[in-house]
Amino acid sequence: MFTQLRAVNYFVYMVECADESFYVGVTNDVERRIGEHNFGWDPTSYTHERRPVRLVYCEDFQRIEQAIAWEKQLKGWSRGKKIALIQGDWNQIQRLSREHPSTSSG
Repeated sequence: MFTQLRAVNYFVYMVECADESFYVGVTNDVERRIGEHNFGWDPTSYTHERRPVRLVYCEDFQRIEQAIAWEKQLKGWSRGKKIALIQGDWNQIQRLSREHPSTSSG
């Protein structure tokens, strides 16, 4: 009998907090992770005092290294570029990149 192995996916996600700030993270279970943010499991986390949060962007990766690299890159982006990403406006992302290059090393 052949057993098919399911590839583990990793997700880079962005939530918008109640104060309209953004938080970017990596997880292997988006639904669980958003629940953890909203439940407030970790009182020292960025999102704890900014609840509720809502998922505004998510992209999946098969390799954790790829997910972590994308997470680091997004964390270095300006608010405007993050909003353009949420809206799927790649032309605006390119414009903003030319005007204000990211200082992130990722």
